[in-house]
Amino acid sequence: MSKGITLSTTRSVCPECLAVTPAIRIMRGDRVFLSKTCPRHGTFETEVWQGQPSYQSWNRPKTCASPDPPATRTEQGCPKDCGLCPDHRQQTCTALIEVTHRCDLSCAYCYADSGTADFPDPDLYALRCMFERLLRAGNRCNIQLSGGEPTIREDLPDIIALGRSLGFSFIQVNTNGMRLAGDPSYARQLRDAGLASVFLQFDGMEDSVYERIRGRRLLREKKRAVEHCGVNGLGVVLVPTLVPGANVAQIGKIIQYAVENLGVVRGVHFQPVSYFGRYPGPPRAEDRITIPEIIREIAAQTSGKMAIEHFKPPGCENAYCSFNGSFVLLPDGSLKSRATQRTGSCCPEMECAEEGAARARRFVARFWSAPESLSSAPAVWPGLGEWEAFLERVKSHSLSISGMAFQDAWNLDLERLRDCCIHVVTRDGRLVPFCAYNLTDAGGTSIHRERTRAPLSDDDVRPSPPGPHS
Repeated sequence: MSKGITLSTTRSVCPECLAVTPAIRIMRGDRVFLSKTCPRHGTFETEVWQGQPSYQSWNRPKTCASPDPPATRTEQGCPKDCGLCPDHRQQTCTALIEVTHRCDLSCAYCYADSGTADFPDPDLYALRCMFERLLRAGNRCNIQLSGGEPTIREDLPDIIALGRSLGFSFIQVNTNGMRLAGDPSYARQLRDAGLASVFLQFDGMEDSVYERIRGRRLLREKKRAVEHCGVNGLGVVLVPTLVPGANVAQIGKIIQYAVENLGVVRGVHFQPVSYFGRYPGPPRAEDRITIPEIIREIAAQTSGKMAIEHFKPPGCENAYCSFNGSFVLLPDGSLKSRATQRTGSCCPEMECAEEGAARARRFVARFWSAPESLSSAPAVWPGLGEWEAFLERVKSHSLSISGMAFQDAWNLDLERLRDCCIHVVTRDGRLVPFCAYNLTDAGGTSIHRERTRAPLSDDDVRPSPPGPHS
C-alpha cells in the first residue's frame, strides 16, 4: 500500500482499548483514510472518504459555538469530558432522550445494543429532569425520544405531552414501527399528545433485507406504520441503515417509495452502518460505505433525477459527518432540487456554527413534520405567478434526502466529534455527543453509556419541581 499524502492531523481512539491516540488523515488518489497507532495494539487504518464529490470540496469551516456555560471541566480530554465541556464547538440541535432500553426486536445491528440487559426505565420525574437540564442550558432544541423501542412504554404519550408542556415544540419518536403498524389508533394517540414526526427504521423494499438486518420479515409492518401515520397526520422520515452487501442496491427503491407516499413521508435519512453497540463482527474494508459513495448511489439509482450537485454539506455539524438535499415534486411528476450551487472552493467562507444549528433546527421542525395540507398544488394558481406557485408547492410536496455517518472506534475523528450537534441527555444530567455516548471498543465496553443506565441516585442532578417557563 502506498504511503499517500498526509492532509492533516487529528486525534482518535484505539479500537481495542479506547485510549486516545494521535491520528492522521491520508489521501491516496481520491480516497481518504484515517490512520492511527496505539502503543499497545498497533496500527489501524480506516477509509473515511471515497471519490466524488471530493474531500476538499466538501469542507465547510465554521466558527465555534461553545456551550455557555459548559457543564463539565476539561480534564481528561475528548471524548471523556463530555457534559458538554468547554472544548466542544457546537450547540445542541437535537437532544436525544432514551426512555427505555427494552426492545421488541433483536436486530443484528443496534447502536444501543437494546434488549440485552434489564435496565430500569427512567420514571416521569427523571425524564422531567432531563427536559429541565436542557432548559437550564437555555436550549429549546428539537427532541428525539429514543431507546430501545420507545413505543414499548405505555406512558409514551405522557412523555410527549410533558415535553410539549415545558416548551419543546418539535418532538420526534425514533421507532421500529411495530406498534404503529399493529394498532391503527396509536398514531392518533401520539399526535394528540403533541408528537410532530416519526423517525422510522426502514431498511428496504424487500423482506430479505429485513431478514438479514433485523432478523424478521418486516416490510408489511413498515408499510402499515407509514399508512397509519398518514391517516393520523404524522410526518414520517424513513431511516435506512445502509449495510454493504445487504441493502445498498435498495436506495433508489426506498426513495421511489418516499416519492409515492409524499406528504406522509417527509424525508429519507440514510445512515451508513457504524460498528458500535451490537454488530455481527469487527468491520472489514468492504463492510463500510462512505458519504460520497452514498451520494453517487442516489444519483445512479434515481437515473440522475437526484444528481451529485444537488447535495451539500451541513451547516450545523462537521461537514464530513453528513449530507443533505431538498427536492420538490412538481405536478408533472418530476423532481426539482432546491439546492443552490456550491462553488467547490478549497477555501470556502467561514460560517457561524450557532447560526447553522439554528437553521438546522428550523428546517427539521418545518420539513420533517406533516404538512398542513397535501393539495394538488397546480403549477400556476389564479392570482399567483410561477414562482409564488412553486413556493406554495414547497410547503406540501417537499422531500428531504439526507444522511449521517456516525463514527465508531475505528474511524472516530475527535475534531469531528467536537463539532457534534446531536447530544444525548444522560440520566446524570450531562449532554454527550451521540457518537461519544454510543462508542464501544471491539469487546463492547463503552466510555459513557454504561455509567448512565443505572437509576438516578442522590448524587445526580435532580432539580426541584420546576415552575412555569417563558
